[in-house]
Amino acid sequence: MTPFIAEIIGTALLILLGGGVVANVVLKKTIGNNSGWIVITTGWALAVYVAVVVAGPHSGAHINPAVTVALAVAGKFPWVDVPIYILAQMLGAMIGALTVWLMYKSHFEVTEDGDAKKAVFCTAPAIRNTFTNFFSEMVGTFVLLFTILYFTDATINTTETVIGLGSLGALPVAFLVWSIGLSLGGTTGYAINPARDLGPRIMHALLPIKDKASNDWSYAWIPIVGPLIGGVLAAFLMMLLS
Repeated sequence: MTPFIAEIIGTALLILLGGGVVANVVLKKTIGNNSGWIVITTGWALAVYVAVVVAGPHSGAHINPAVTVALAVAGKFPWVDVPIYILAQMLGAMIGALTVWLMYKSHFEVTEDGDAKKAVFCTAPAIRNTFTNFFSEMVGTFVLLFTILYFTDATINTTETVIGLGSLGALPVAFLVWSIGLSLGGTTGYAINPARDLGPRIMHALLPIKDKASNDWSYAWIPIVGPLIGGVLAAFLMMLLS
């Protein structure tokens, strides 16, 4: 398996299981309907676990453009490989979102709430405020990358390991994402991953979903730029403190 294919598959699994848990909670007539935030954050954490287990040995399991860019800024990943990783992550996110829609299609059809259906694909602010929404995404991703960079630093001398999320081991990453979701996710839904939000948002726009809500493109830049800046700030601070 090439790193490109691994990033596609890893990100697709991330969105399949992460978007899948949201669908199970918010769509009508599912067995998990209305089971709450704890279920959603746990599902996303375990989605990361599965994605890292599968993609880690082959690509480092970045599965997130903010991770890829931050690792490159920190000198732990070659810049020349950044575009191909991000392309793979976007393709994987779109594939994962499409698969969730196909699985839950009957439940999409009986759900009248367009915002609930959109929530399966992408994030939205609980209270719309450009500064605080941006700050939330930036801080959440800062915590993600600051922790990741210190974990990966412990394996920097292991020449046979691709530096990235895969060098952490899957379980610590799952706990990290779970913690961020529980503590910091209540403001924007903690995208903390540009591909995780943009790829499925594009699929929401393209798919024939009945009575769907607006794609909210005026907000869509926040879960892209916020995570990227948060990741870069984490990389700079890590280098400053090293």
